[in-house]
Amino acid sequence: MSNKTMEPAQQLAQDILKLSFNLLRVRLRFLDLALSGLRLHQAPGASLLTDGSRLYYGAAHVLRRYKAGQEQVARELLHLVLHCVLRHMFVGAVAPELWDLACDMAVEEIILELGLFSGPEDALRRIELEGAGPDGGCLTAERLYRQLREHPPAPERLEELARLFQADSHRLWYRREAASPSSKPGVQRQELDFGRDDGQAEARWRLLGQRMQVELETISPRWGSSSASLVQSLGQLNRRRYDYAAFLKKFAVSGEVLKVSDDGFDPIFYTYGLALYGNLPLVEPLEYRELRLIREFVVAVDTSASVEGTLVQKFIQRTYEILQSTESFFSRVNLHLLLCDAEIQEDIKITCQQDLERCMAGLSLRGFGGTDFRPVFAYVDNLIRQGEFANLKGLLYFTDGYGTFPSQKPAYDAAFVFLGQGHPQLPPWAIQLVLEEEELAAEPSSGVY
Repeated sequence: MSNKTMEPAQQLAQDILKLSFNLLRVRLRFLDLALSGLRLHQAPGASLLTDGSRLYYGAAHVLRRYKAGQEQVARELLHLVLHCVLRHMFVGAVAPELWDLACDMAVEEIILELGLFSGPEDALRRIELEGAGPDGGCLTAERLYRQLREHPPAPERLEELARLFQADSHRLWYRREAASPSSKPGVQRQELDFGRDDGQAEARWRLLGQRMQVELETISPRWGSSSASLVQSLGQLNRRRYDYAAFLKKFAVSGEVLKVSDDGFDPIFYTYGLALYGNLPLVEPLEYRELRLIREFVVAVDTSASVEGTLVQKFIQRTYEILQSTESFFSRVNLHLLLCDAEIQEDIKITCQQDLERCMAGLSLRGFGGTDFRPVFAYVDNLIRQGEFANLKGLLYFTDGYGTFPSQKPAYDAAFVFLGQGHPQLPPWAIQLVLEEEELAAEPSSGVY
């Protein structure tokens, strides 16, 4: 097809895209800034795809979708923009087929909740979404991906779900080199800049997502109530994420350990002295180095019936992995691991690395009754009065948060650790840490959290 023949089609495709953008702006005012965050670029042979900075489109695809239904292009644009708002393309090491499906299902859940568009397959999508993901909470891409990894569908089933939920191409999400979006053989390669600055693009979408969350919760509460999944997804995405290991080390104290300090040791003068005088180095290595390590600490684990046992085990395992590191705690420590529900079920005292290893090897959960936080704090206060602790820095309480809190602040810091989103209002003196299950992994996640 000649360029002269293509020009009217390309112009018409651009007009349709602009009309669709304006339709979304009118219907969803809170998307205005997000819709302005993408620049249009033609890509013959492509469908709709983005790298987070540009929106590439094929004119033939746009015209075909518009002919099928005047609002079909607007729906696909909304699907794509929601991927950007939720930062789905800024991903680390994942299984692409599963991540693609999880992201598509998550944004289609939001689109169905908004109720702006209707299609012949919406009823089937709703049925699939009702049975998808773990119980409770919104269907974020991360939760859906975790579910798909744990229970991978058969290849035929995966293809069926992909066809049902896919609305755009994700090929540029995983590419870092310059390439043409066209997958058709014989189409001339275009010199389009597909290289992207992930840091700048991700930072821009993070800011847009934060502004959108504020607007949905304040200026446009009607849409916020109509799309709980979008509001919850933005809230979960925008909240500050924590490195559990770094958080745990905040309860450390300074102390000297027998270890060479590389900062205070110059090997050049040291070896020069040995060469010049025999056994007389010019600089002696320092035998001590001051580090902030964990010496005294209390970890309370809620084993009540409302807390899932597997999550308790993962929390204890991750805490163990952090503590067993030689860079985390002194050779002699005073750590108490309390298993508790409405009362203290077990107090496991750990004084050294060997105690820690024996504890993990023979650990069995007890309790599974109700929850009352007060006995733990009373028990720890009594240990302090008995001289069990000399300088207790803090107490870390892993729980779902549903229980009775002490009325007064303890003499030490107390942090309550939750997994997921749901937790009650804490007293003002309590430190709160909300983790996702992946954040208890041994290695920090570089992509999907």
